[in-house]
Amino acid sequence: MDICAQKYGACVPNPVLEALGNNASNAESLVFPYPMMNTTTGPVFLGMTLGGVKTDDNGTVLSAKAIRVVYYLKESEANRSEVWLREFMRVFSENDTDFEMKLNQVSYFTSLSRQDEFEANSKKVIPLFSITYFLAIFFSIVSCLRFDCVRNKAWVAAFGVFSAGLSVLSGFGLLLYCGMPFAMTVANSPFLILGIGVDDMFIMIACWQQTKVQDSVEDRLAETYKEAAVSITITTLTDVLAFYIGIMTPFRSVQSFCLYTGTTVLFCYLFNITFFGAVLALNGKREESNRHWLLCMKVPTTSPAESSKAYSLCCVGGSYDPSTGAETEHPMNLFFKKCYGPFLTNVWTKVFVVLLYAGYLAASIYGCFQIKEGIDLRNLAFDKSYIVRYYDHEEAYFSEYGPNVMVVIPEEVAYWNRTVREDIDNCIGKFKNLSYIDQNLSVSWLQFYEDFAEKANININSQTSFIDNLMIFFRFFPDFKQDVHLSGDVINASRFFIQTVNINNAVAEKNMLTELREMAESCVVRLVVYHPAFIYFDQYLVIVNNTIQNIAVATAVMLLISLLLIPNPLCCLWVTFAIASVIIGVSGFMAFWDVNLDSISMINLVICIGFSVDFSAHISYAYVSNRKPKANDKAIDALYILGYPIVQGAISTILGVAVLAAAESYIFRTFFKIMFLVIGFGAFHGIVFIPVFLTFFGLCAKPSELNCEEKSRAEFQCRPNVELYNRNMVQFNNSNASLRHLNRSKMDPDCP
Repeated sequence: MDICAQKYGACVPNPVLEALGNNASNAESLVFPYPMMNTTTGPVFLGMTLGGVKTDDNGTVLSAKAIRVVYYLKESEANRSEVWLREFMRVFSENDTDFEMKLNQVSYFTSLSRQDEFEANSKKVIPLFSITYFLAIFFSIVSCLRFDCVRNKAWVAAFGVFSAGLSVLSGFGLLLYCGMPFAMTVANSPFLILGIGVDDMFIMIACWQQTKVQDSVEDRLAETYKEAAVSITITTLTDVLAFYIGIMTPFRSVQSFCLYTGTTVLFCYLFNITFFGAVLALNGKREESNRHWLLCMKVPTTSPAESSKAYSLCCVGGSYDPSTGAETEHPMNLFFKKCYGPFLTNVWTKVFVVLLYAGYLAASIYGCFQIKEGIDLRNLAFDKSYIVRYYDHEEAYFSEYGPNVMVVIPEEVAYWNRTVREDIDNCIGKFKNLSYIDQNLSVSWLQFYEDFAEKANININSQTSFIDNLMIFFRFFPDFKQDVHLSGDVINASRFFIQTVNINNAVAEKNMLTELREMAESCVVRLVVYHPAFIYFDQYLVIVNNTIQNIAVATAVMLLISLLLIPNPLCCLWVTFAIASVIIGVSGFMAFWDVNLDSISMINLVICIGFSVDFSAHISYAYVSNRKPKANDKAIDALYILGYPIVQGAISTILGVAVLAAAESYIFRTFFKIMFLVIGFGAFHGIVFIPVFLTFFGLCAKPSELNCEEKSRAEFQCRPNVELYNRNMVQFNNSNASLRHLNRSKMDPDCP
């Protein structure tokens, strides 16, 4: 009683229960209209109190399927009210089943529920991170396994994943220490960072494997940094820019996610070139002394006579390619060169790829027109949350009427002036004529007061008589007293209510909000429209424009980087084309996968740009940098260098977010869905569409220079040109280990 909001000395009652005398047995004998019921204190709207109502031709209630009971608490007793609410939720949660059995179905909701359940999402996803960590370590170790007990890099791969974990702790720790807000969407970030960190690790390992094993550890590490550091720097630059551009959005949740993720990517970069570099050096010391990867015991480099294959596999190691001095080549690179590349550049395969892309583009564009805006409030909680059942019941029984919107006059107005009152009445009349407003359910204290004055033959055209008679009016209709803020003889502010209808989707909510605000601005009197749900409706007004703006800015930045690093403007346009194609594909297939355009999916569309450029730009650069005269040969060589790294990087990133598919939250499942589309489409463009399209346009190729045979006759050697190619290749490397298998002696098979 002492913390409830009171009315006439008692807690604010439920109008239906009050009419029943708090006795359900009186229901059959009680007759009252719907949806507006007149009481002794004023009209009461029942649309939000009774649900699933059936009425007769006169509007009298015959039956109802649901009743909503609201218990209002005092704002002045905020601390005690919160304690009461916590206890209320505890009692209901512990006795939820009993309440359902006794009262059929009961759902409940408090002013704390939405925020509590939203924050609980992040706690429920924490156990999934351990699974992701295990998958990342497992995949990394498997990817780095070699049939050589010395060259095996299982421990290096494990520490690479550990390095990514350290970056998450450091980035999050720094920002939390600085007081940066932690939005629930940030909980997606560790899964993404893990994939990025593993990709960078693959680059470092790949470049290490290309060094000469007979060199000193210092020289091998210097050569690794010479090549890998540039590649990782470029990758970090594109990803960080994509995230920091996302900070421009007005959505705090998106800003928080982009800030935390962008900062953590920087830490990931620092740990890779420091901590992980030290791990590589220690591993190099082990390899230098030809020690076993697990036991650290010295092993022979050749198998003794009559030794078994198992012995040779487990106890003999340290082999390398004598012709290059580097470790032996990975079979997957040979697959892309000998099998996949020639198959993809076949004429009939190209025709099929063109038709496939046409189908992909058509489906994507169609999907873009089917995409829905807005977020269902049920999706802010995890699937089995009690508020999901509440929203289900609200939709089933109380969806006929939309928000009861407050129209506020936030300043002093001369209400006693007849002209001013007419202006206000005209504005209210215009609101009633809107398509989303029910004309018969609007409530205006001023109109009731004018009717009261007319019936009582009272003059209210002077300030004194208006204020004095207003006090008398409040005695008859005390409920209206809450709609007028009176200070002495001055009305500082007042409000009216209009009832919305036919608000059944995000488009209707957006149109309704737009119409109400436009109507408020057009009135002579300054008006403000408000409802607590407008905080969600507001995002519909800006989500599309902000998404397009962020994507356009990020794409322009990626194009600028491409122009700086790819020595061919036409190929830069191909990179931009690939980015646009991936974005269209992701946006279109979002609709097919039941993902709406909201602040959550907006985050992922910004990420889309950073990841799509990783796949397309480097394939284009590898193609344009190749000096072979035939376009097909250029495409095959580009796939030979980058095909396996793209696949490896795509798998590692998808594994980083795969466990989110099992999350009990729409937010995390949405993150997985869009990341899967981004990485899938990006990789497919990189190893299927772009290589084929590049072969159609010889303009993207550099003019062929003297081949090796001609240079040999001119007493030049081929090696310096290959080294020149390598130096150029380093300038724009793939974030998924484009230098992983860069074998200098085999960069141009035509060279001796």
